[in-house]
Amino acid sequence: MKIAVLPGDGIGPEIVAQAVRVLQALDEPFELEYAEVGGAGYAAHGHPLPPATLQLAKDADAILFGAVGDFRYDNLARPLRPEQAILGLRQHLELFANLRPAILYSQLAGASTLKPDVVSGLNLLIVRELTGDIYFGQPRGIRNAPDGPFAGEREGFDTMRYAETEVRRIARIAFQSAMKRGKRLTSVDKANVLETSQFWREIVSAVHQDYPDVKLDHLYVDNAAMQLVRAPKDFDVIVTGNMFGDILSDAAAMLTGSIGMLPSASLDASNKGLYEPSHGSAPDIAGKGIANPLATILSAAMLLRYSFNKSAQADRIERAVGTVLEKGIRTVDIHEPGLRQVGTREMGDAVIAAL
Repeated sequence: MKIAVLPGDGIGPEIVAQAVRVLQALDEPFELEYAEVGGAGYAAHGHPLPPATLQLAKDADAILFGAVGDFRYDNLARPLRPEQAILGLRQHLELFANLRPAILYSQLAGASTLKPDVVSGLNLLIVRELTGDIYFGQPRGIRNAPDGPFAGEREGFDTMRYAETEVRRIARIAFQSAMKRGKRLTSVDKANVLETSQFWREIVSAVHQDYPDVKLDHLYVDNAAMQLVRAPKDFDVIVTGNMFGDILSDAAAMLTGSIGMLPSASLDASNKGLYEPSHGSAPDIAGKGIANPLATILSAAMLLRYSFNKSAQADRIERAVGTVLEKGIRTVDIHEPGLRQVGTREMGDAVIAAL
């Protein structure tokens, strides 16, 4: 079981190190190979996704990813910025399905910014299409406007587009996920304004015919955002496009008490995946040893479950995280008065001890 380990920038190396320790504590025959990516890739090789890193990712059975982003490279040309590494990996590896569970551990109900009675028992899954939409659509760029009320002025433009195959395959992943959970699926779009969303809704509704046991409803994205805050437990599985999913999954993360608690999996058609925490590189706290590694550790659990079919080991990790939280052990982002505050490595130690 070959795992490409790509720590990246900022707090990436710190949190990935703890996830690797947890995987090694399972005593499974993992082969781990490291490579630079993001700002670290640019510093070492002049590109955020060096050819050797991309080849390693292609050769591996799964990828454990930290985070990318570094203020020092903000002025580089867009193709050379650290964030292009993750976009490139998604595109080259055809990682079209992003699964982001938002589960509120009962011990963290007080850490959420919402009232405990609103979020206690939260367990939802966001299925985000990852390789299409406005992030990848062409044409795009900056030009002099050829028409319209501001013709002749400089303008920026991007293109939102989806092909039927793209919508069908992500819809199937979402319906299959719903079948394994509460059999409820909410498709999020902006069909009252966007032709792309009207097309999305049409295709999702057509795929629904193959999954009659799943209850399907549709929400506009602005309403969905409101409902996530008002009544998040009303959701089971949410499926949406790339841009809307990017925004809604970060909103869902804060329902759990901290974005430091939210893992994710990005899968191809064969369940080869890239696993990463949903948060960023947080360069402001990098090197301080205070970052929360639990989202990365839980991402490692998803790696075991989806790419290696080792659900029992994944369950062990998730139970260990619950045990640690039950003991009142917290990093600063989820700390509450009267509980024990620890750093990044100490949290890793605690999870390993609980295993």
